[in-house]
Amino acid sequence: MRKTIIAGNWKMNHTGAQVKSVLTELVADVALGVKPEVVVAPVFPYLETAVQLTQGTAVHIAAQNMHFEESGAYTGEVSPSMLVDIGVEYVIIGHSERRTYFNETDETVNLKVKAALAHDLIPIMCCGETLQQREQGEMQRFIEGQIAAGLAGISKEEVENIVIAYEPIWAIGTGKTATVEQAQEVCALIRRKLELRATGCVSFRAGAFDAVGDRNPVPGRAGCPRTHWAGPPGLASSRRWALPCRAPSPGPGARCVP
Repeated sequence: MRKTIIAGNWKMNHTGAQVKSVLTELVADVALGVKPEVVVAPVFPYLETAVQLTQGTAVHIAAQNMHFEESGAYTGEVSPSMLVDIGVEYVIIGHSERRTYFNETDETVNLKVKAALAHDLIPIMCCGETLQQREQGEMQRFIEGQIAAGLAGISKEEVENIVIAYEPIWAIGTGKTATVEQAQEVCALIRRKLELRATGCVSFRAGAFDAVGDRNPVPGRAGCPRTHWAGPPGLASSRRWALPCRAPSPGPGARCVP
């Protein structure tokens, strides 16, 4: 069954009072049983408050980052078990700003995804290309490399519990906007990569949304073929979406979703 995820990454914004105010309003607006899964990622100091404010509601809480180690001399870091201990369900991993400003690599992203899965956290693994990479025709190679490295050593069963978020980095702060067709192209590429990795044919579950709720939305879904995505563009989720089988003749074990 298709399931849309709408996630908001608050980045380094909102104090405690603002977190309470925004979440109280959001919880009142999002009814239980709503079809999209609503996820919010506040800053670390207010995660426990956010979990308490949204407990028993349709709103789910994500952390913006975590370390892959369980404990140790890692000043300023937070472990997956600490997130689980306070009731966090999701964690954003490998956001472009973490990669750019804090030197995160595909290898550390992979370690974090594995650690999240080991603690029953749902990883939102981010990928995306720069303007230079897109203009030089390196988008496909780069995105496929990020997916392959980020999911290295992870079984196809485990991939079922991972959300992959596409960030059009080239459209952030540049004045450029990703079109429906451009976002659709990358989401289809991510989906094919997941499908081929899992079954050897294009018959996996995937989907899309806007860059984990970052503040650079791409155009809406009007005119967007259902065979490529459902929902606003930007995120491919192997866990949450169901799309038609695109392979002309899927091999044994292929999982074609009607």
